[in-house]
Amino acid sequence: MQAPRSHLLLWSVTAALAGFLFGFDTVVISGAEQAIQKLWGLSPTLHGLAMSAALWGTVLGSLIGSWPTDRFGRRATLIWIGVLYFVSAVWSGLAADVYSFMIARFIGGLGVGISTVAAPLFISEISPPEKRGRLAGMFQFNIVFGILIAFASNAALSGVGENAWRWMLGVEAFPALIYSLMCLGLPESPRWLLGRKGDRSAGVAVLKRIHPMASDEEIEAKADEIDAVSHDAASAGGFWSKRLRTPILLAFLIAFFNQLSGINAILYFAPRIFELTGLEEKAALLQSIGIGVTNLVFTFVGLWLIDRLGRKSLLYIGSFGYIASLGLCSWAFFTENYAIVPACIFAFIAAHAVGQGAVIWVFISEIFPNRHRAQGQSLGSFTHWIFAALLTLFFPAMVTAFAPGMVFGFFCFMMVLQLLWVALMVPETKGRPLEQLESLLSQNSS
Repeated sequence: MQAPRSHLLLWSVTAALAGFLFGFDTVVISGAEQAIQKLWGLSPTLHGLAMSAALWGTVLGSLIGSWPTDRFGRRATLIWIGVLYFVSAVWSGLAADVYSFMIARFIGGLGVGISTVAAPLFISEISPPEKRGRLAGMFQFNIVFGILIAFASNAALSGVGENAWRWMLGVEAFPALIYSLMCLGLPESPRWLLGRKGDRSAGVAVLKRIHPMASDEEIEAKADEIDAVSHDAASAGGFWSKRLRTPILLAFLIAFFNQLSGINAILYFAPRIFELTGLEEKAALLQSIGIGVTNLVFTFVGLWLIDRLGRKSLLYIGSFGYIASLGLCSWAFFTENYAIVPACIFAFIAAHAVGQGAVIWVFISEIFPNRHRAQGQSLGSFTHWIFAALLTLFFPAMVTAFAPGMVFGFFCFMMVLQLLWVALMVPETKGRPLEQLESLLSQNSS
């Protein structure tokens, strides 16, 4: 009862390329941030605003992302995400002043925020249960691949002259255009067609493409099941209801802890962190490429394990890795043993890639009912990005006002709290059909 592997893989990879643009767009600024500060003579406050402009766009995009995803469909939303990335890349590269630059970055942030709602949700809805973790996890793989390419692109373009930063930001227009064109070949989600649009014939047609070996009776039975749970969810009330309190709390906390590890602060300010240890600027930039490689390799490991060990086991592994690496990093800064900081940062990135990185978007896309999945994805994404924006806005001031060891110690403490949360609250979702998870988590909330 599965589509030819090539079809499912192509559709999943295409949607997941929104993650490539997400990773590239959010991290490419790390190679340009100091040049921008010098060019326009930015104060620390204005510099923080310029650096976080895309993240505030992402916050808004994640907040409103469920509306186009439910109103116009998953496919149309994915196409328009590419348009936003394209406009942002061209405008950022041509910006004449800091305010124009911030508007351009904000538009790209809208694309990032909406992509974290629409892309994992779409992949989850077309995937068979036993492959859902790996297929939906490709969104995260593409994020880290985009991060690596952004770091490598920044290093390659850093020597092209005083306008190198413009090329760093503008080059994203090319993958954005390719992605938008590829999305034209995607089918619509059968769960959206059946549960939201009420178009049974179109929904059944897509189900047949996903399960070409299934009989007509099996396809109709699957369509009936999707219809039934969508009707039950509609009759049981809105999103903010007691019935959904468990998935709502799970989505909020996994996103909250994801950012309170310090991951985005470390990714965005990697060259600056390495310079704090005494590395020269060029060496710090090259160390940043090492972060991208580490992230990519261990994301492969996470995707290989996610449907084998399960989501909860990976969160355990990641939590222990976070605590060890952040704790050692804090100790290194307090004792001035700077030589171990790069190794600690790489270990931190590895722990994130295997744990939270591999799990977060898959997990959020699994735990909500079909009818409320876009809203649930939007909640988790909004929580993720509001804390990411706040950390990026205040991180330069944090490392100025507090010793770096204290900052890393705070992140370590938060990961101890995450470990307790995983142990006490997180359910295992591995290998269960979405409709079965809906019944399980709704019962837990009643």
